[in-house]
Amino acid sequence: MTTIVLSLLLAAAASGADAKAEWIELLAGDDFRAWREPRGQWLLVGSVSSDPANPQRLTWTPGSGIAVNGPQGRTDHLISVQEFGDVEAHIEFMVSKGSNSGVYFMGRYEIQILDSYGVVNDKYPGIECGGIYPRWINNQNVGGHSPRVNASLPPGQWQTFDVIFRAPRFDSEGKKIKNAVFVRVVHNGQVIHENVEVEGPTRAALFDDEKPQGPLMLQGDHGPVAYRNVRLRPL
Repeated sequence: MTTIVLSLLLAAAASGADAKAEWIELLAGDDFRAWREPRGQWLLVGSVSSDPANPQRLTWTPGSGIAVNGPQGRTDHLISVQEFGDVEAHIEFMVSKGSNSGVYFMGRYEIQILDSYGVVNDKYPGIECGGIYPRWINNQNVGGHSPRVNASLPPGQWQTFDVIFRAPRFDSEGKKIKNAVFVRVVHNGQVIHENVEVEGPTRAALFDDEKPQGPLMLQGDHGPVAYRNVRLRPL
């Protein structure tokens, strides 16, 4: 068997293995077993909506399957027990009017969540919902990436992120040789990023360093937010 044919067969086998990788549900069931302690005031509830008495708040009904960051809308971050490298992710979220959160891949690289409905130009690149948040260097924002289009829905509605993320690469001595990459980010069905490199942890990351793997982090201290159907598939 030639080297070329063998390489093709190995590549096909690897592709088949990836295609069969199972989704890991991080908000399945009626507890937070997939998330590290402490979890602050996070609650599992059955349904969530905008509070009709105050659109800057969320209201909910008893149940399970949806995580909401408590009655104050500001609490600890949710950090997954399991760590990931290259992943495909599906995440559904809801924010109240004016609220803010974020999804940190590997606890280091943030896709911003914000009430950006109808916003044309925000304060700086990457602050918009779906933006790849900037790094914080010499007391200034550096390297943020705004989404191609504003795909935000009104506050109080469920929204989706579908993401393919590639972790940074390291040599045998642990030196980074390739940056992390958001290969593709889709917000509410619209492609907003493709092949965006991130040179290091973004602002307010859980860690300052970079590693081959890390947890998923859902930001909980910036305002009312809810999450559901949070699932990842290792690639």
